[in-house]
This record gives sequence, structure tokens and C-alpha cells, in this order.
Amino acid sequence: MINETPRVRFAPSPTGYLHVGGLRTALYNYLFAKRNNGTFVLRIEDTDRNRFVEGAVENLIKALKWAGLYFDEGPETGGDFGPYMQSQRLDIYKKYADELIEKGKAYYCFCTPERLKALKEEQEKQKLPQAKYDKLCLHLTKKEVENKLASGTPKVVRLNVEENHTIKFDDIIREHVEFESNNVDDQVLIKSDGYPTYHLANVVDDHLMKITHVIRGEEWLSSTPKHVLLYDAFDWERPIFAHLPLLLNPDRSKLSKRQGDVAVEDYRDKGFLKDALVNFVALLGWNAGDDREFYYIDELIKSFSLERVNKAGAVFDLQKLNWLNAEHLRKKSSSELLADLRIEIQKSKFKSQNFSDDYLSQIIDTMKERVSFVKEFIDTCTYFYEVPSEYEQKSVEKNWNPETPEHLNKLKEEFASLNNPTKEDFETALSKVSEELNVGKGKLIHPLRLTVSGQSTGPGMFDLLFILGKDEVVKRIEAAIKHIN
Repeated sequence: MINETPRVRFAPSPTGYLHVGGLRTALYNYLFAKRNNGTFVLRIEDTDRNRFVEGAVENLIKALKWAGLYFDEGPETGGDFGPYMQSQRLDIYKKYADELIEKGKAYYCFCTPERLKALKEEQEKQKLPQAKYDKLCLHLTKKEVENKLASGTPKVVRLNVEENHTIKFDDIIREHVEFESNNVDDQVLIKSDGYPTYHLANVVDDHLMKITHVIRGEEWLSSTPKHVLLYDAFDWERPIFAHLPLLLNPDRSKLSKRQGDVAVEDYRDKGFLKDALVNFVALLGWNAGDDREFYYIDELIKSFSLERVNKAGAVFDLQKLNWLNAEHLRKKSSSELLADLRIEIQKSKFKSQNFSDDYLSQIIDTMKERVSFVKEFIDTCTYFYEVPSEYEQKSVEKNWNPETPEHLNKLKEEFASLNNPTKEDFETALSKVSEELNVGKGKLIHPLRLTVSGQSTGPGMFDLLFILGKDEVVKRIEAAIKHIN
């Protein structure tokens, strides 16, 4: 077993966006590296040119940095084991493919796509467990191979999987794993365009970059026998494997875009806090052995171990993510939230208005327990930013009576006479009017809230009046009486 300081890698393909499953893989690699004073490497596996998306590398790096996962080595930072883009390492893969061919562990295959398709269809007709290459080209003579190479016949390089033996390896999460070699295909290692497949490039790079632990999703478990065969063929020490559980929808199907957002960028753009998303993703398959659910990333680093990762699939529970977002929001200081709120205001229709820090801080303090997202400091209480243009109809029907305008005018006069009123001054003034009119306070508070906010619910009534200020409250009472009557 490898005992040196760990070197781990996150090796995504640049096919568009960072999947939340990819974020979890990156996070677990990052946490493991930081917990053990190791190195976190970012490697871009861009050898599948058909799936390459322009700008995807930049998007991946941006999403990782947004989440706070900074790599020690990678395309931007460099390092001793670069290049970190596989498309810049093609000569390396060719060299090692040639070595495998010399050893008889790999061979050239010249079969046409038409023959391979016909072979697959025939095997499906025979109801074989899986379609496999029939090793036809393994039996070509040396001269036949040389002639085909000389004539430029299109070719690939295939792994030569020996039949009738058991491929065994250990996995931190899966424990001991075995595959029968008869179920493993002669995998293509170098494609006809000269680019390596994932399998060869992955193994060569992990070895050359001295990766000690391969921490990746369960979907790669079935590929691991091929990788083990390659390590053994090169006589290289195998890394320690850890295959993470699948992410599932609530109905236990595999997490997919068909049932909801799967891109980190989608959650970022919807206003989820990075601390909340990272906290949530960390718990998708791991726990510290207790009931704790709230973590900051430095606490995750101290608590994380691969031994506590579960085998069973982890359900992506959006309600829990929303709850964690609200919890993380409430733990933020008002000054942090003020900066976040200013960003949201710049995205809103209120961007041209000039709100003071003091005013916005008061909104934050009074609404903090009532919101789950920073944007809700605007969306759920637009009355702090503009005069209501509509008034909740149900509240009008329930709380607006023939005598209401008279009551509100009395309140307006009392408020207007106050000098720089505090919250308590507004409350005292309302109590005074309640006594003078001989009506319950509720008969005043409900229509008053409606006139200043247009809504029937919200923060404390006197917090609302104090934040808006006397002059604004008086104006709004006048406007509402005109509008509703």
C-alpha cells in the first residue's frame, strides 16, 4: 500500500459544465488532500475531441474556484508533472502504447467500422452477455501488420486481455473487488485519430503524475479492471482506489438533467451560497459518524475520511439544500450579506437607486430570519425599495372597513407629529390612537401594514415603520387611502 504523502487529482472532461457529481468528486479529493497535507491536482482529460466544448475548461476552473476548491497543480498554476491538458501529451501516450505492443500486451486492430458493427449485431443475436471484440487482428502475422501499417490502413491499438483469469483489486469504499477477464473487452487504447482513450491516458498520467489515490465516481468501477491490467502490464505500482456512490434523484433514479438542475453553475446562478452547496455536496455519501449537518469547509477538512464514505447511492434532496442555504445565510455577518445584497441589487430593477449601507443593513437585520436566499432580501420585500403599486386583495377584503380611512388618517397625524421617531415611538403612537378611537390595536395594525407594504405579512410592524422612516410612512398612508378607496 502507498504510504507517502497523498497526491490526488480531479480529472474532468471539458464537455460543458461542472456537474454536481463532479463537484463532489473534486471536493472529496480536495478534502482528502488537505486533511493529509497532500497535493490536489487538476488535470483536464480532453482527448475525446468529439465531445470537447469551447470555453468549458475556463468554466470548470471558474466553478471550482467559486466553490473554494483551489488546486495545487493544474493548467493555470503549472507544476512539476505537466502539461496538465491531455491533448498536449499525445507523444507520451504513443510511447507507452508502443511499449505495450512490444510486450504483447496490446496490438494493432485494422477492422473497419462496418465489420465491428456486424460483429456486435451478431453477438446480440446470440444473446451474449455483452458485445466484445473477437481478437481477429491479434492473430495477424508480423508481416501482415507491417504491410497494413505501410499502406496507411486505418488502425486502433487494443488492450490484449488474457482470457480465463480473475482480475482482483482493493477499494477503500467497495473493499475487495473481482472481475472475470472473460467479461472484459479488448479496450481501444489509441483511436484511429491518434488520440488515446480515457483508459490509457488516465493510467499513464496517474503514474507519471505520481497519483497515490484515485478517488472517482462509481460509474468508473467497471473500467477499473482495464486500468489494473494496464498497471500490471507496465509493472507499475497501482494507486489506491476509492469509488464514490452514485448520486440519485428522490425516486432513486440516477441524478440527471431531466429531473432538475445538475450543473454547479445553475445553483450558483439561482443564488445558492457556495458554503451551503459545498456543505450539502459533502454529505452526499459521507458523514462523520454523528448527526451533525452544518459544516464550513475548514471543519470538513478536519473531519473527512474516505473510510466514512458509504457504498449506497446518495439522494439529492433539494429541500435539505434549501435548508442548509438558509442556515449558512443566517450565520453570515451583516457586512458580508450587505456586500452580497449590493450584488443582487445591481441585477435588479433597483440598480439605479442609491440605498445607504445603514438602510440596507437594517433590512438585512429585520429579514434575516425570514429568507433563505440573498435575493429574497429584495424579492420578498420589494416595499423597502419602492412604494407599493398593488395591495393584497384578500387583506383589503378582510381589513378594510368604511371607518379604516378615518383610523389611518388619525395614525398619520400622530406619526407626523413625532420628532425623529424610534421603533418604540411608533408603537407608543399607535397605542395612543388605539385608546383614543377605542378600537383594538389589531384593527389598526393590519390595515397599517397593508398601506405601507401592500402585503399582510412581513417583519415586525414597528421595525417596518422605523426602517421606512416617518416621512415615507406618512406618504404611503395617504397614497393607499386614495388607491384603495
